Amino acid sequence: MQDIFRKGKTFNLSEMIKYSIGRVISKQILKNPSGNITLFSFDKGQGLSEHTTPFNAMIQFLDGEAEIIIGGKSNIVKTGESIIMPTNVTHTLQATKALKMLLK
Repeated sequence: MQDIFRKGKTFNLSEMIKYSIGRVISKQILKNPSGNITLFSFDKGQGLSEHTTPFNAMIQFLDGEAEIIIGGKSNIVKTGESIIMPTNVTHTLQATKALKMLLK
């Protein structure tokens, strides 16, 4: 974990990660036995392949837009919105615009 995420100090999540052309960038904020919190940036057109997780996961969109398919159902998620991906249900993400998000 990087020093920029110091406990007891305020920070702006959107300013903590930059976009990179043609890439996906991730920064782990917290790592706990009960789960992790990770900050991501995706260039337009980048994404995550279909997968499942053994726990519920929530994405909070800080900037941008993406299509998230959960259990075969398409969702367009935009800046300021959040979505929960249920336990053991397949999901995938494709950035339709450059995207910054927090995965909990």
